[in-house]
Amino acid sequence: MLRTRMKRLADRGERTEQRLKQIEAAIVALDNDDLLDFADIFDSKPDNPLRQIAQAEMDKRAINL
Repeated sequence: MLRTRMKRLADRGERTEQRLKQIEAAIVALDNDDLLDFADIFDSKPDNPLRQIAQAEMDKRAINL
């Protein structure tokens, strides 16, 4: 039972990590206007992880709100 649970938790972690990579890739794939719109939506909370990902990509592209 313990092995099954550990395997299930490991699988969940891997799926979560893969989903996060997909989210980051989707944000990176946005064009500049859409990236700015996305960042603006999540601008109300500066500690929001989605806003932080968008901000990092905006910094790479040298664009800002």
